[in-house]
Amino acid sequence: MATAAPGKTGSSLSDARCDALSEILAESWWLVGLRGILGIIFGLICLLNPTVAVQVFVILFAAYMLVDGVFAIFSGIKAARNGERWGLLILEGVVDLAAGAVAVLWPAITLIALVFVIAVWAIVSGGLMLAAAFTLKRDHGRWWLALGGIASVIFGILLIIEPLIGAVVLTMWIGAYALVFGVLLLVLGFQLHSKREEHTRKAPPAAAAAKKA
Repeated sequence: MATAAPGKTGSSLSDARCDALSEILAESWWLVGLRGILGIIFGLICLLNPTVAVQVFVILFAAYMLVDGVFAIFSGIKAARNGERWGLLILEGVVDLAAGAVAVLWPAITLIALVFVIAVWAIVSGGLMLAAAFTLKRDHGRWWLALGGIASVIFGILLIIEPLIGAVVLTMWIGAYALVFGVLLLVLGFQLHSKREEHTRKAPPAAAAAKKA
């Protein structure tokens, strides 16, 4: 009796898991889009008013992290209810909430401390996004998610290299990052929506064919 090669079997399981995770994320396309819109709004606020006081900026940053973290965790929980674990997405949400909590619980945080908190958050969350990107199918926006992760990691590294930047420069840097990050997520959300619509159109004929068989 012929048996499948272990390598092929493992590859098939990996492909099946990738397909399942891609479909689950496609169903949550609106959450991805909302995260993108939130990033764009936050970025525009920072760029249009870069002279905002550090205390006000900390509040804005905390609010952005807390809301974004809730969206990420909600997406992960929705995936889990569909029978798949989306641990990286949930972990990213926890990292977001932790960064927001630090800002809320430490409102008098100094600029340098704030820079390092944001840098660590950017690098960790960017790494998690990169890891999550390679569990997606290419036509479901893998590279858009990967670009978002790369942008986050680069931004974190830049903050570590230049921790003594002024409040105005920091606000503009973060505004530009949030704007780019938000646009990438918004594009990813629309691409996921497109794949979901395509899957929905193909589903009825497939179901009908199955019934005839």
